[in-house]
Amino acid sequence: MKTILHIDSSILGGYSVSRALTADIVARQEALHPGSRVVRRDLVVDAALHLSDAHMAVFQGGEVGNAALGQDLATGAAYIDELFAADIIVIGAPMYNFSIPTQLKGWVDRVSVAGRTFRYGPNGPEGLVTGKTVFVASARGGVYSGDAPGAAMDHQETYLLSVLAFIGLTNVTVVRAEGLALGEEAKAASIAGAKAQIQALAA
Repeated sequence: MKTILHIDSSILGGYSVSRALTADIVARQEALHPGSRVVRRDLVVDAALHLSDAHMAVFQGGEVGNAALGQDLATGAAYIDELFAADIIVIGAPMYNFSIPTQLKGWVDRVSVAGRTFRYGPNGPEGLVTGKTVFVASARGGVYSGDAPGAAMDHQETYLLSVLAFIGLTNVTVVRAEGLALGEEAKAASIAGAKAQIQALAA
């Protein structure tokens, strides 16, 4: 039985293209792997706190100052446990101001932990989260792929792919819908293309 980790980070709710795409990707993976277990993380509804001085103090061996911090540390630890337990990881990553949502950045900060998800060795950093398949549902209003004029401003896919590779997740497929703000025709065509890519995914 496969375990699918389904992560969403868009603040747009039912209007979100990335959420629609992650739902389609998860449905496709369930069809390809009958009996799969899906673990859902909505980083907008149930987000961990951003890192603070209180977190860093605990990481350095200090006391957990209050119950809220203790609960938040448990949430961050669960993020890592879910990452290791998953066989397939589906991440919804819209572009906000040329980067990923702050909610998703918060998740990245909590799963990028030296000694847990990566380590430094004699040959440099080594990712420890390996042997998993990742799908990123990327949604953005402009066009930033290939040799588009806006490509240099893409700190969304480029950042996320880099940090995933850093912790060992290198088998990544990006399902992209871009140009979503360039008119209804362009939006519909881009979403249709992304959905066709999802339906063509093989086990």
